[in-house]
Amino acid sequence: MRLMFRNKGSAFLLVVFVIALLAAVVMGMLQINTEEIQIMRNQISAAEALATAEAGLNDALFEIRADSSWSTGFTDKAFNGGIYTVAVGGSVPALTITSTGTSSQGFVCQVQVQLVVKSVSPFSMRIDNYKIN
Repeated sequence: MRLMFRNKGSAFLLVVFVIALLAAVVMGMLQINTEEIQIMRNQISAAEALATAEAGLNDALFEIRADSSWSTGFTDKAFNGGIYTVAVGGSVPALTITSTGTSSQGFVCQVQVQLVVKSVSPFSMRIDNYKIN
């Protein structure tokens, strides 16, 4: 007696379905990894912009420590592949220093400081307010 099976193609359909499901899972994981890499690159570029802005601030503090009447600032000064621009507002003893850093990838960060300068050489300084972006 011979038995006849009518579901000869069901195993093939099951294998195709499992392969399609695994392919969808792998593509989803690759998409997530790609997005995480882009987020990491953005974070690095933003940190570079912040470091560049802080370098501009430090450069300005150096100039003010040497000469409390310094207020010319900097325009597009190169640093670490990026640039920074520093503006000095107010008058001694209360100054406002705004440093804008741009990373080599075009990310921008701004640091602003409210500064009090003592008028006796060497000029000591006190930062009252420190703002980032």
